[in-house]
Amino acid sequence: MTQRASAEGPPRDAGPPVGGGAQSALRGASILLEASGIAKRFGGVQALTDVSFTIRHGEIYGLIGPNGAGKTTLFNVLTGIYETDDGQFMFDGEPLDHLKPNEVAARGIARTFQNIRLFANLSALENVMIGRHVRTHAGVFGAITRNARTRAEERAIAARGFELLEYVGVAERAHDLARHLPYGFQRRLEIARALATEPKLLALDEPAAGMNATETAALSKLLHDIRRDGTTILLIEHDMKLVMGVCDRVLVLDYGRKIAEGPAADVRANPAVIDAYLGGDIALDLKGA
Repeated sequence: MTQRASAEGPPRDAGPPVGGGAQSALRGASILLEASGIAKRFGGVQALTDVSFTIRHGEIYGLIGPNGAGKTTLFNVLTGIYETDDGQFMFDGEPLDHLKPNEVAARGIARTFQNIRLFANLSALENVMIGRHVRTHAGVFGAITRNARTRAEERAIAARGFELLEYVGVAERAHDLARHLPYGFQRRLEIARALATEPKLLALDEPAAGMNATETAALSKLLHDIRRDGTTILLIEHDMKLVMGVCDRVLVLDYGRKIAEGPAADVRANPAVIDAYLGGDIALDLKGA
């Protein structure tokens, strides 16, 4: 069923769209991720068909479309949960072929999920520390012997974990169990855990889902901060004001096919996008965004 974009979104202080100077700088940036002819089938259902796009270093790149359009499937083939049936991803100049999710994370792609997937009975800090696993060096021997190098690495992991909790605004609840955190904090904690892998590309699957306007505004600022500090972002989101406010370019899927791609303002005005996803009334509502 097609989901209509929400007319609700962050207040005016949620952060301005990227200006012309920033857009010009991004046009000259090198390509971080290139998808060529991506296809995925599930039995008789063609979930993705010939999807191609590029993401440049330093972009916030939006991915939108109705429910069932193939957005999360695209995330899943990118991050190694599914294999593509056709096509190829090139990431930072190297192919992402036949890699497991942990191998994709080690290459520099981290993701969050549409449904929160935290370790509910571990603390916020412990959740972030787990995210550091792909960047640690202690093996089984170190874990058993608890040698000086292993203990030093654990201290460094904990320190970095706390820094990331401060970065996303959850440090005050560092030692609380994840299941006891407010919903907005849980969403931010997932982002902190993903950032703990030191990604080049951060893939966020509907991070604003369920958030109120204040929480969405804070998320918008966090996304700008993450990009400012050097991490490229791929964003699936149904909150159209958030998408239009933070994304440099947007890709639109409908029934697994790309129907539009370009600067957010151009995509917003595209008749095919309005028909497939935004809807006429909401498109009018967004003209002042």
